[in-house]
This record gives sequence, C-alpha cells and structure tokens, in this order.
Amino acid sequence: MAISAKAVSELRKQTSAGMMACKKALTETNGDLEAAAKLLREKGEAKRSDRADRETSEGIVATHVASCGKSGILAVINCETDFVAKNDAFQAWVAEILEAVANSDVTNAEDALAVSFGEGTVENALGAKFAELGEVIKISELSRFEVSGDGAVASYIHMGGKVGVLLEVACGNPDSAKSDDFTTLLKDITLHIAAANPAGLSRDDIDGTVIEEENDVNRKQLLADGKPEAIIEKILVGKINKFYSEQVLTEQAFVKDPDLSISKLLAAKGKDLGDTLTISRYKRFSI
Repeated sequence: MAISAKAVSELRKQTSAGMMACKKALTETNGDLEAAAKLLREKGEAKRSDRADRETSEGIVATHVASCGKSGILAVINCETDFVAKNDAFQAWVAEILEAVANSDVTNAEDALAVSFGEGTVENALGAKFAELGEVIKISELSRFEVSGDGAVASYIHMGGKVGVLLEVACGNPDSAKSDDFTTLLKDITLHIAAANPAGLSRDDIDGTVIEEENDVNRKQLLADGKPEAIIEKILVGKINKFYSEQVLTEQAFVKDPDLSISKLLAAKGKDLGDTLTISRYKRFSI
C-alpha cells in the first residue's frame, strides 16, 4: 500500500526515528502507526521517549574472558529495577551480548552498540529488550584487556553481579601463565580487588590533590592536638604512607593474609614459579 507523507511525519514525531526507517516500518505494518512504532522500538531505531531519561541505577556487572586467557572484557549493563537485574533470562541474554562484544575489537561502551548481534546490532537488541521488558537497558561502562606479551587476564564477579573485576598479570616465563598456582593467584587478587576497592595500582595513580588534602587535614589535626611543628612533618610522612598502604593495590594487605602485602604476595608466588610477576592493570566496576 502507498504510505502517505503525513503518516511518515506522524511516526517520526512519535519515535524520532529516521524518515526511511519510518516509511519502511509503515510499509511492513500496512500503515498501522501503533504497530510501526512498536516495530521501530524492537529494532532499536526509535527514541525511548521519556523513559530514556529515567534512572537506570540497577543492573549487573558482567564479564567474558577468552578461553586462552589472553583477552577479556568487563561491562556494566544497567536497567531500571533489581527485579530485572536478578532475572536468570536477563542475565543469560547479557552473557550473549558480552560474548558478541568480546569477539569484536571494540574497547568502549559506545562502540559496543554497533557490534553485530543476531539479525542486527547490539543497539537493536537493547531496543528490542526495552520493548519486551518496558525498561531502559544500556551499557554504561566497558573495558577490554589484551595481553601483549606473556601473562593472562582473569575476572571475578561478586555479590551476584553488583561488583566485577578484570585483571591482567604479566610474567616473564610463558609456562608460568599455564600453571595452577598462577591461576589461583589471579583469582585471589581479583577477589581482593573486589573486597578492598583500591584507589589505584601504584602511588602514581593517586591524584596529587588527594594527597594534598590528606596532608592538610592531618596537619590541622596534629596542630589541634598540640603537636610541635618541628615533628609534624615527620608524622605526616608516616600518616601518608599509611594512607598509601590502605589505598594503593600493591601496598594493600592481602585480604586472605593481612601479614602479606599484594606486592609481597606477587614476589612470593613469583619465587615459587621461578619468575617475576607484575600486575599490569585492573578495572573494578560496581552497581
């Protein structure tokens, strides 16, 4: 049937989809405006009206690591309610999305939308899921690690998807990455990161303004306590070192053995393997 320009204009007004997409949808639905609008939502081509502005504070952190252990992604998929986030079918669908993205070469959430999925793209799938559930679904964060030398990527999901960690550890000997001890070490460190929530991998990762503020607060407290100015600077050094030991991953006390720092844990496991182990990077996402 012939589709009038008025009908196309009305559908565009309702959905904010492109003119050709509107015309095609109307043609496929024999001019039915309501059915055409639904079709555009299912294809992810329609604007999600006022719901797009609703708070998507729930969701899950999900991960996909390649079987070779050389690459992996970590992502936050948000939705509107915890009910949807905990749904097994929704989580299985998220796993399929993550697998498709992991098999591509994208490195961020925005580019992930264009990844092929099913008969369309990830963006189309998000639109279809919106039409199915009536909730805005979005990928808000995504990070990818690729091991360039010897080493491996590992991940850990905590609290049913509320916290997720992606970790890359380098080694000097390729055989180290194949050992059970190395695998266990990575698992332990990802668990530690999930629990301890470090502010950075090393001291260089801590913003200088944070250190200045910490020193300023401590100095004022020491002066208020009547400490002589002559010894305040020495005390500040000790306090900032303690701050680093609480905030920097390599200096934090290992959650499973507080007598060991993460750097000492790496050194000990490296000695057992006859190798040098180094944390290359990590990412921690949470809902």
